[in-house]
Amino acid sequence: MSLIETVIRPDIRALSAYHVPDPSGLVKLDAMENPYTLPDELRIALALRLGDVALNRYPVPTYAALKAMICTTLGVPAGFDVMLGNGSDELISLISVACARPGAKVLAPVPGFVMYAMAAQFAGLEFVGVPLQPDFTLDLAAMLAAIAQHRPAIVYLAYPNNPTANLFDADAMVEIIRAVGETGIVIADEAYQPFAQASFMPRLPEFANLVVMRTVSKLGLAGIRLGYMAASKALLAEFDKVRPPYNINVLTQATAEFVLEHITVLDAQAAQLRSERGRVAAALAGMGIEVFPSAANFLLIREPDADQLFARLLERKVLIKNVGKMHALLANCLRITVSTPEENRVLLDALQASLVL
Repeated sequence: MSLIETVIRPDIRALSAYHVPDPSGLVKLDAMENPYTLPDELRIALALRLGDVALNRYPVPTYAALKAMICTTLGVPAGFDVMLGNGSDELISLISVACARPGAKVLAPVPGFVMYAMAAQFAGLEFVGVPLQPDFTLDLAAMLAAIAQHRPAIVYLAYPNNPTANLFDADAMVEIIRAVGETGIVIADEAYQPFAQASFMPRLPEFANLVVMRTVSKLGLAGIRLGYMAASKALLAEFDKVRPPYNINVLTQATAEFVLEHITVLDAQAAQLRSERGRVAAALAGMGIEVFPSAANFLLIREPDADQLFARLLERKVLIKNVGKMHALLANCLRITVSTPEENRVLLDALQASLVL
């Protein structure tokens, strides 16, 4: 046997690394990023702030100031705290590690965010996927049956969901939270909350097993990799035991604190993207394309010849995401990030030209 066969787990050897395409020279509409930058005066002020950061020192391990700003600015209920991660991906991994008791399971609707299943696998947990309905709504009966059968330690409910972009029914989510009860935790993943304007954050006091997870990536700070999750202080104290020390670097901390002082700028950008989302969805529907309802900063569409349409757009220097192979329910589906009016016009013109070929 080779060294790799001897040392590396068989299930890891069978995986492919997460692929991120090179966007050079392309209109990049594949990763749900906020296309807007900070205004020039704020960029200059941020540069000065970062220039004063002590790069020779480790971060303050508790991140107390940043966590307090997040709680105050982003609506965390009184009496609850947050834990920070290097993006939501790290938080998902830490949750998996903390809950990886022998035989423990993770449950989530599918199709959904791929890191739920990957983090479970890496931590040695079994992942149970419960298919959504054909219209991408929750199959509540199937979810409740799976919870009763598997008694999962972790349940993920993305609100709104990726890659389908829709908000699950809030009453159905409450039934799921109550069904899980004291045997597990339910993560409401609100990565796209700035575009949904709906949240379970205010409902944290109602449910002892509820965790609300968010990121600043979609809000406009994807480059600094900062996620946070809110829950009871007792629950977060347990998760904090598996968090690496200094997991948030000083530049990320300083940038986040600065931007939170100017959160109205990002809120205005989110409002612009919500407006563009409606305009682009209407334009796509006008071309005869099936467009699914979206509460996120992206649109899911279905076209009979999606693979060919994806290739034609790429020839026209427009990069979107082909999700058709992710799950049977996503057959012939493409995911498109909503961008600036200028980039959205490039997209629509490229689509129109591609459809008439």
